[in-house]
Amino acid sequence: MKKARDLMFALRLAAVAAFAVAVVRARPEPALTWAHVIDGLLAVAFVTLAFLALQRRKRPLPVVLLTAYAMVVVAVTLQLLAPHSPALTAVFVSIGVIAVRLPPAYSLPATAVALAVLTLSGQSQGGEVSWDIIAFSVVIYLIAYVRRTTVAARAAEEREAVLAERARIARDIHDILAHSLSAQLLHLEGARLLLRADRAGEALERVELARDMAKQGLEETRRAITALRGDVPPLAEAVSALAGEFQTATGVGCEVAMTGETRRLDPEAELTIIRTAQEALTNVRRHAPGVAPGVRLTFAPSSCSLEVTNEIAATPGTPGSGYGLVGMRERAELLGGHLEAGEDDGVFRVRLEVPA
Repeated sequence: MKKARDLMFALRLAAVAAFAVAVVRARPEPALTWAHVIDGLLAVAFVTLAFLALQRRKRPLPVVLLTAYAMVVVAVTLQLLAPHSPALTAVFVSIGVIAVRLPPAYSLPATAVALAVLTLSGQSQGGEVSWDIIAFSVVIYLIAYVRRTTVAARAAEEREAVLAERARIARDIHDILAHSLSAQLLHLEGARLLLRADRAGEALERVELARDMAKQGLEETRRAITALRGDVPPLAEAVSALAGEFQTATGVGCEVAMTGETRRLDPEAELTIIRTAQEALTNVRRHAPGVAPGVRLTFAPSSCSLEVTNEIAATPGTPGSGYGLVGMRERAELLGGHLEAGEDDGVFRVRLEVPA
């Protein structure tokens, strides 16, 4: 790292020296005069200010404005004092730098003033308006402005991606905790009732199951925080495992049916289906205790659907807030899919379909 910094510093010194020598040697006077010294100092000041203006370090806007405007003033002054030197290159460079570093509200006036000063100076010396210089300056400004907007658009896309990733992580953690904590609550409630009935052995089994669910929930939460696109088990295997957990936790069977050719999907699609299955089975345990649900996973050529059904329980279970269904629906819509949930002929059905 230190060698790279030293190399960059050496290259900057070489650029400053090369430009200053080029400007000084362009003067027609053979003998060294104060005009040569002034040209050299202005050349050094311009290149230094250009490097400062191009730094990507975050600085307040007034500091950037002062640096950029000083660079333009030095470039125009150098061109007026040494019109036959490479100073015109400094004007073009300064126009490009301010177009890249400053918004149009600040860069356009500075560019217009610089070109106006050069034009009026040329006319006052008996010359004509150099439309080539003006046209070339406009082209440089437009190219630099397009570069600025491209960089800004890319940065905005990166920020949007970060915010979307955070939202997905929040939804994923919500689904994990809702599934894990609900299952733990059921196990602990069962253990409490078994202890009251002096069935300590069965109560201990429930406590151990609750402990396992807590460990699994923590592991899944860590994976979600690390990356939503982490190692996810195959979809068919994950859904079957959820059905097995439901049966172990409730003692009620959970039938799983799969149609179509099983295959891996995009990580986000697989995660959405898994979390939806978790939420749906958790809702069955909470709202329809003792009812055996059915799970169907269908792999189509261009989509994949999950359907979880259960009969309406005779005695309703614990009421919910409804946030789980809202989160599942939002997750599906973000992927371009849709989710339907509702009662139909005594059967509650949750159906999710996502592009695959």
